[in-house]
Amino acid sequence: MPELPEVETIRRGLSQFIVTKKLTKTTILCEKSFQGTPLTGTVTAVRRFGKALIIDLATGWSLMIHLRMTGQLIYDGHGKERYAAGHPSDNFIAVLPNKQTRVILEFDSGTLYFNDQRKFGFIKTLPTVAVADDSFIKKLAPEPWVMSPADFYDRLQRHHNSCIKATILDQSIICGLGNIYADESLFMSHIHPERRAGSLTREEATSLLLAARAVMEQSIASGGSTMATYVKADGTKGDYLEKFAQVFRREGKPCRLCGTTIVKTRVAGRGTHICPHCQPKPEEVQNA
Repeated sequence: MPELPEVETIRRGLSQFIVTKKLTKTTILCEKSFQGTPLTGTVTAVRRFGKALIIDLATGWSLMIHLRMTGQLIYDGHGKERYAAGHPSDNFIAVLPNKQTRVILEFDSGTLYFNDQRKFGFIKTLPTVAVADDSFIKKLAPEPWVMSPADFYDRLQRHHNSCIKATILDQSIICGLGNIYADESLFMSHIHPERRAGSLTREEATSLLLAARAVMEQSIASGGSTMATYVKADGTKGDYLEKFAQVFRREGKPCRLCGTTIVKTRVAGRGTHICPHCQPKPEEVQNA
């Protein structure tokens, strides 16, 4: 599944190609992949809530798109250009529609194909004013950029017995941190992922929040982490892992800060990368 920086990269790319274009026709090839009534109207904006893309129309209606694990958005500008984003496959250059195409959105000067091999993603239509109250959106906490340090600290205290990695992966506590950026944020703030959320001081919570903002901003600027699955809207890959990642997928390699070997362990049911020196294990974990 794409993480927030990948979805933000897709949002920025799609905005260049469909804003001001008129949606004229919707063809639904898989009922499971489309919820609501087909829409028409001019695109006024492409927004994002967490990992959900929102396409707003001048009619006061919107389309919510979630790519989930294998979703793709491929824009074909009637032979003039093609831009692809999402799970990579030969679909990026293949003749479309094909057997993985679930929904076709036709514009006055181009076509947007929603492909999804495993059918976990979806497109949903709803009034624009109702987007923020949608059940999928409503449960999301604020993202790192808009959450205050005080709010973040208070949220951690409400989950004081949970390990910090599990806590920051919970989208109802802070929105947008997936496994990659959780590991990178914890490393940048020198916090061991097994520490209890309630053990963090206000200063440490602020440091972690600022680290989350920094690593995600770096990733967005580089087009996302990609991890050989998600690419930018122009078909090129993001390079965050190659350029900026300090611990994720660097197990066995020296820490760039202290030289200690990066190790991979398992925390909160997820593969977790740490520097044992920069992120000392808390005593309660050592003695467990």
